[in-house]
Amino acid sequence: MDKEENAVVPTLEDDSIRSRIFTIRSVQVMLDRDLAELYGVEVKYLNRQVKRNLERFPDDFMFQLTRDECLRCQIGTLNMGRGQHLKYMPYAFTETGVAMLSSVLRSQRAIAANIKVMRTFVSMRRALASIAPLLERIEATDRRQIAD
Repeated sequence: MDKEENAVVPTLEDDSIRSRIFTIRSVQVMLDRDLAELYGVEVKYLNRQVKRNLERFPDDFMFQLTRDECLRCQIGTLNMGRGQHLKYMPYAFTETGVAMLSSVLRSQRAIAANIKVMRTFVSMRRALASIAPLLERIEATDRRQIAD
């Protein structure tokens, strides 16, 4: 193992990780590019490790984006500006897919980054759960106002 592989993940704020979580196909996901950056590996290395262990990544853990999804979501990390194109569409990893990545990427940095990412997913889920009753009350009020 080289120094880079043993390097500790750079200090990341929860907001920095949250900004890399997208909702695509009604699921919260992180893109291979963002995960590779956090883990300190090249995207092609991350994807190669995943392909070598495909049995660990069923469709509800990971899926490949279509060109339309990339354009429609306007994901800034894709650099699909004028005259530019991607040779390969990125992979999107669900929360469970991110958890599974820890079994195929085993550097200290990848482990540390994975822990931070998993904690961010959990905190986002808790935050959504805490505001769910409020959203329900707002929707009920809206329904009553429409009925009146």
